[in-house]
Formats: sequence, C-alpha cells, structure tokens
Amino acid sequence: MEKSAIFFGSNGGATESIANQIAKKIGNGIEVLNVANVDAADAEKYTNIILGTSTWGIGDLQDDWEGFLPNLIKIDLSGKTIALFGLGDASSYGDSFVDGIGTIYEEIKDKGCTLVGQVETDGYSFEDSKAVYDGKFIGLPLDEDNESDQTESRIDNWLEQIIPLFK
Repeated sequence: MEKSAIFFGSNGGATESIANQIAKKIGNGIEVLNVANVDAADAEKYTNIILGTSTWGIGDLQDDWEGFLPNLIKIDLSGKTIALFGLGDASSYGDSFVDGIGTIYEEIKDKGCTLVGQVETDGYSFEDSKAVYDGKFIGLPLDEDNESDQTESRIDNWLEQIIPLFK
C-alpha cells in the first residue's frame, strides 16, 4: 500500500481514539495526524487519506477542521483515494447526525479525488444527516455515546470495503 495517513480533529479525544483504532487495524505504517498540529499541505505526501471528525452541537464541524479544511481544499487532491469517518450523537442530535463528514465531503467531492467507504443507513437510528447521499452515508458514522458496542464491527466492515481500494 502506498503512503497513507489519517487526519483527524478531536475535542474530547473520542475521534482521536477511533483514528488510532483504525490505524492499528490497517497497520502498514499508516500515520495518524491531528489537524490541529499539521499543515493541510502535508496531505500532498499521501496517496491514501482517511479524514475523521466529530460533529458538535447542531451539525457543527469540529473546531480544528474550521481552520484546516479551507487550506485542504486549496491543495491538489487529484489521484488520491479518500475515505471519511465521523462521530456523532444520534440520540441527542438525531437531526444532524455526523453532519461534520457531510461538510467535509461537500468541500472535497469535486477536487479530483476518489471518495470511498459509503455505508448503508440500515442499523442507524437518526432523523437526518448532511452525510447521507443517495440513501447512504458518504463515510463511516459512529455513535460512541449510544452505540459504542457496535463500533468495532462497524470499523471492521468499513475497512474490509476501503482497504482493497487503497493503492
């Protein structure tokens, strides 16, 4: 597998923990980078990229992404394979569940990259999400507040889907 990285933003540590779990399962020297501590131009070094964020309040993107994302969309993402994952609270914020990954998707979808890792909405209890396109989540949604018992199997199923698509 070519050079790969996970870029994440995390306020309380849950997204960082998931990023590290994903990296451990992938292995192969994948790097885990906090968007608060790196420059968006660093993404140019990687062929395979996983972007992870949490959603705060009613659909707000995680704080560190607010500064990172505008710079990420300025770089050339063509030829890169990108997957998204997001954390949200479907019980308290069911009308904006994992909207953060929808926000990132909207910014990068036309940047020449190949986006992988869609997930069926079946098995998720939520009302609405900016991360649902054509009836599927555009990345891996996780609810550590209410469904943490399903996190590992959801990660495993998602990785089975995306790893073969990484170069």
